[in-house]
Amino acid sequence: MQIKFGTDGWRAIIGKDFTTDNVARVAKATAQWLKNNHQTLSVVIGHDARFGGQLFTETVAFVLVEQGIKVYMADGMISTPMLSLACHQLQAGIGIVITASHNPPAYNGYKLKSNYGGPTSPKHIAEVELLIEERVNVPNWNVKELIEEGKIVLVNMEDMYYEHVQKYFDIDKINHSGLVFAYDAMYGAGQKIVPRILPDIVKLHCDDNPGFKGTAPEPLHKNLLEFSNLIAQSSDIQFGFANDGDADRIGVYDGNGHFVDSHHILLLLIHYLYKYKGMNGKVVVSFTVSNRIKKLCKEYNLDFQVTPVGFKYICDIMVAEDVLVGGEESGGIAVKGHIPERDGVWNALILMEFMAITGKSMDELIREIYDIVGSFAFERYDLHITEELKQRIVQKCRTDGFDSFGEYKVIEVENIDGWKYHLDQNSWVMIRASGTEPVLRVYSESNTQEEVFKILDTVKEILMQQ
Repeated sequence: MQIKFGTDGWRAIIGKDFTTDNVARVAKATAQWLKNNHQTLSVVIGHDARFGGQLFTETVAFVLVEQGIKVYMADGMISTPMLSLACHQLQAGIGIVITASHNPPAYNGYKLKSNYGGPTSPKHIAEVELLIEERVNVPNWNVKELIEEGKIVLVNMEDMYYEHVQKYFDIDKINHSGLVFAYDAMYGAGQKIVPRILPDIVKLHCDDNPGFKGTAPEPLHKNLLEFSNLIAQSSDIQFGFANDGDADRIGVYDGNGHFVDSHHILLLLIHYLYKYKGMNGKVVVSFTVSNRIKKLCKEYNLDFQVTPVGFKYICDIMVAEDVLVGGEESGGIAVKGHIPERDGVWNALILMEFMAITGKSMDELIREIYDIVGSFAFERYDLHITEELKQRIVQKCRTDGFDSFGEYKVIEVENIDGWKYHLDQNSWVMIRASGTEPVLRVYSESNTQEEVFKILDTVKEILMQQ
């Protein structure tokens, strides 16, 4: 089979296409690319909580060792940000994390990281793809023997991350703020590190379940109803957050159990870092993000840039320029002062620090934002449709497009990555095919949640008739 990387790594169904043989093919291509492009012949590898992680990680290690490359291997489950941080601190040639992030439990995946501590650039990933051979021999070695020989070095990447957090944050202030926080690990890779940093946090799904109890570990409200109810029924919890399978994405809840989407999180981070901490820099966001972020940047005189969907595009800019905040609609956000990598735990700590320092609730902080940019709502529909219908819709957008959606007239169209149809000054709908799943995504923003759902329902009905 031909192996192609999507917006964030190569992902496939375990046992069907994601096999040890195919993982070995990608591992050897990675090794060849490293030898062609780097003098530092070392690689950092690890896996999250997903099924088969250790098996696939050892497969990668065996191939790399056979290619004469030194391997730093995580000692147990780690998050993607832990791997990226270790890759940077150890100054390895490249990093590999076995994860399918937020994808359904049947999937696993393979992400590439660079020694600056973030995603490998699209250009380099394309070069690795070209080196993938049809068949690769998988050495039948014993991992313990390779460790004894020094060819594989076990590294406690959780300890490295924990120490990094302690240097940046006043964790005692957060832990002794008098505020009660809650965390839903979604059975993912944040399940150990978050309670370690915040021992008193209220925990949910912080135990081992490689199948994620049948739910895709994506921190969306529809996947977090149990967590939302836990917070809503508590009179003590003021803030809750959840992470995806590899803990690089974030979802947030206020003290009433109401979901706070990534657009509001981005606004809060910009507001806190600029207004309260006096930090500066460019703001870089993907094409699906709220227009209110551009409005806030204009208010604060911050440079603003939009990229195609995929954090790797944001990372390229963060490596080359002074970026304050970079983020996506999906909850993947990076901030200045850390590595150029999405980190759901890190961003939650910033928000908790914001609350601890100001003594304000999440609602009060969001109202500060609304005073500047106005209130708004954002929602997304994931349409699981046939490939034939998906292609017809994409072709329609690419050629004729849409002049209107029912009562909603289109006043402007942008097509950086997908098609964003502007309906008025504060409302838009966007159509985009997923790069990692057989899904057509439809996004919308407007002044109220009621209006957003009305737009989405109207557009969905029209699309299903194509």
